[in-house]
Amino acid sequence: MLLKPPAQVILLDKQGATRMPLTRKTEPDITLVTVQPEDFETLVAIRIEAMRESLERVGRFDPVRARERFREGFSASCTHYIQVAGSKVGFVVVKPTSDGLLLDHLYIKPAVQGQGIGAAVLRQVFAQADETASTVRVGALKES
Repeated sequence: MLLKPPAQVILLDKQGATRMPLTRKTEPDITLVTVQPEDFETLVAIRIEAMRESLERVGRFDPVRARERFREGFSASCTHYIQVAGSKVGFVVVKPTSDGLLLDHLYIKPAVQGQGIGAAVLRQVFAQADETASTVRVGALKES
């Protein structure tokens, strides 16, 4: 699935004078590719790489526990690699629930963070929810 570039959103300051673009004028072409069950170890490596710094900061980094927690809820059919220019830069897990969608995981490799990739993926998830008038819930670790 190829993500579509979003329309530019403009914010105005309190006086309505300064325009600040909320999105980049150009975004990388991002493709979401469904993973296979045998991709589990690669996904764990991406997860650990992406989480390491924030979890070390709060004293909760444990790669064994990170692997176990991911294994508990792993569903290949709900998991998609995030690819930019053919390179796997992260992954997203969106699971259907009885009342909408659960954004369970979104990991971007540290080397490519800050380039709008995660934001573009989030826009796609929200657009998917809008198409079906679904609610999106987000799972996140406290203090991470």
